[in-house]
This record gives sequence, C-alpha cells and structure tokens, in this order.
Amino acid sequence: MQALWMVLASLFFSVMSVCVKYAAVHFSTFELVFYRGAIGCLLMAIACQRKGISLQTTVPKMHTWRAFTGVVSLAAWFYAIAYLPLAMAMTLNYMSGVWVAAFLVGATLWKGNFQDVKGEAPLVLTVVISFLGVVMILRPTIEQNQVMAGLVGLFSGMIAAMAYIQVAELGRKGEPVERTVFYFSLAAAASGALVMLFTGTSEWVWPQAWLLLPIGILAALGQWCMTRAYNDGAAMVAANLQYSGIVFSALFGLFLFGDQIPWIGWSGILIIVLSGIVATALNDRKKPSTPS
Repeated sequence: MQALWMVLASLFFSVMSVCVKYAAVHFSTFELVFYRGAIGCLLMAIACQRKGISLQTTVPKMHTWRAFTGVVSLAAWFYAIAYLPLAMAMTLNYMSGVWVAAFLVGATLWKGNFQDVKGEAPLVLTVVISFLGVVMILRPTIEQNQVMAGLVGLFSGMIAAMAYIQVAELGRKGEPVERTVFYFSLAAAASGALVMLFTGTSEWVWPQAWLLLPIGILAALGQWCMTRAYNDGAAMVAANLQYSGIVFSALFGLFLFGDQIPWIGWSGILIIVLSGIVATALNDRKKPSTPS
C-alpha cells in the first residue's frame, strides 16, 4: 500500500507544479506558499475534526523543525518551478535520497572516521556520480541564464531530505498523519503571510487566481499521501517511487509548456534518479529505519 500512497503523492505534486507554474506569472513565491498553506491547513483541520484527532501534540519541537525545513524547501521549490522546466525542478527537489547519503558521509568525515568512509566506498561513489548528474542538469540552466533557479532547486532538495527524515521520526512517535500535515501547512501559511507584510500582495487576475485553490488542495493531498507512505514504513520503497513524479512532470512540461531539455539535461536527470535509487538502497541496508 505504501507504493500506492507515494505514486499518488507524486501525481498530486506534479499536477500542483503545473498550477504553480501558471500561477507564478501572476503571484510571488511566498504568496503561493501562503495560499498553499492556508488551504492545506483548513483541509487538515477539518480532517482532524472529523477523525477526532486532537491538535495538541507531545512533540512540539519535532513539529517545529519539520515545519521549518518543509517551508524553506517548499519556497525554494516553488521558485525553481517558476523558472525551470518542470522535469528539472522536480528532479532537483527529489534528490533527498542522495542528500541523505551525502549527510551520512559528511558526518563520518567530520568525526574523523576515515576507515568507515572507506568501508562505504559504494555510497561515496554514488554521491559523487549523482553530483555529476547535477552538473549536467545545471549546464543548460547556465546557457539559458537560469543558474540561480537551478541552485535554488538544488537547495530545495537538500532541505527536503531533512524534512523527510523528520516526517518518518514523527511517524515513529505515533503522530497522526493529519496532525503532521496540519502543522506544516500552518507554518507555510504563517511564513507566507509574514513575508507578504513586507513585500505586499499581487493583484488578483481572473481566471488565473482560481489556480490558487487547486494548488492548496493538491499540495495537501500530496503531503498527506507522502506522509502516509513514510509513516506506514518501507521507507526505501516510498523514497524510490517518488521519482515517478519526474516522469509525470516531464510529460506535463513537454505537452503543456513545450519544455525543451537538451540531451545533457536528460542524461543528468537519469543519473540522479539511478543514483538516488542506489543511495536509498545502500542507506536502507545500513540503517533500515532511516528514510531517504
């Protein structure tokens, strides 16, 4: 069942990214973050009320860290979606498996355990190869003056890795899916509103303003399905199946936006996907309880 939850999450996020790309022409990144969070917060509050789930939690610090990393990753991802081809933005955001591997290697090196790093040669090689894929993806962005968006997208994937780890930890603590998604959505709405106090708001342009509604609904559904997938266990299966979102986004980008990605970009996407799958498998073998 975990497989179905993650595939559904990837589909919802992909359709949401289409709406974000259209809406980004008329609304700023943090306006989109605000509306995505506000709508998701309302939906999850209703879901909690219907299921009799209290919004009180015994692990507020865990929710705070998950919400912070999630909001930062979300804002960076929305920015990347606005300026990059959908497949590229999705791939850079979905590098969480590779980033988890990089974190593990970095932590080992920081402690001076060089022998342990040598023992993890396959994992180190996977990380190095994946970043070769990143270079291949970023090259077209340089040629098209999109390097900033590419770097922001890369950053979104790094922070997303931290958020996903925390999602799994909350699941192991017994936190209901709806409550976890509620607090993340609340943080997104509050962060977006805070930034909007200083940047102002955009004029609503009809009918494009209607895109704000499906962004919030699809994001909440995707977040719920993703959290359910990680909470139900089998993190390796869930993490690998999230790459189906790249396929969905590539098709949407091709047929809806006419995205033209050169062969070096597609090669980079393929390398990152394969490296992410391998890294997740290696991490799962080393630490079965750690998601990617």
